[in-house]
Amino acid sequence: MTGFREKCLGRQAMVGTFAAIPHPVAVEVVAQAGPDFLCIDWEHAQIGRDTLENLVRAADIHQVPAMVRVPGHAPEAIAAALDSGASGVLVPRVSTAEQARAVVKASRYPPLGERGVGPGRAAGYGYRIFDYLGRANAEILVAVQVETAEGFANAAEIAATDDVDVVFVGPGDLSVSLGAIGPDGAEKLGQAIGAIIEATLAAGKIAGIFCAKPEDTSRWAAKGASFYILASDTMFLGAAVEAGCGAAQKGAAVSGADGVRNG
Repeated sequence: MTGFREKCLGRQAMVGTFAAIPHPVAVEVVAQAGPDFLCIDWEHAQIGRDTLENLVRAADIHQVPAMVRVPGHAPEAIAAALDSGASGVLVPRVSTAEQARAVVKASRYPPLGERGVGPGRAAGYGYRIFDYLGRANAEILVAVQVETAEGFANAAEIAATDDVDVVFVGPGDLSVSLGAIGPDGAEKLGQAIGAIIEATLAAGKIAGIFCAKPEDTSRWAAKGASFYILASDTMFLGAAVEAGCGAAQKGAAVSGADGVRNG
């Protein structure tokens, strides 16, 4: 969707969620719920290449930008995600500036990168290829995920990489890599995340982070983050079922007990 990268670079608060359910119906339902964007999780979900394109198409129907978290650094995966019509890519486990530069090369057309030209869906299957070539570099969001101890150590250099738009913190993997697991490691992890955000902002880039709970966003907004991926469709589904069934079971138990007493 046009305007997505512009809004992100303008530091507008953007709250999306991971799409992990490999079916267009799930994408359409979530898109209609009002997120600023979706991030299709090709890295961890059971999503195939053919399914990926259909999920992007489903988001497009409701004019919600869909970016893709690719499985790794391979240029072929980045190209596949972008050729499907994705509004951007989120590349996991970027731990060095060299890796960040490789991500940019795979994501941008020359002269900014080395992305190959192809007649995919994004280019109208070849019928609108020149129009797409003229605007893709300006519209596609490139986000790199810092989630290792090495990435933490190199955060400033990663953030300074030309044409990287967003430095996105993955707290789960980062906590494991730093040995900052559980309540005892919360302070260490929080300090590391704060340092990554600070380095990102110093480089003039956008700081993002995964948040498991809505209230987590305010904590990192105070540090300067503006790009958030909140939970996932599977997490929201599980929480809603748990809350709904729990309330119904409690109500049924109370009503049943009243019926026994009144009988």
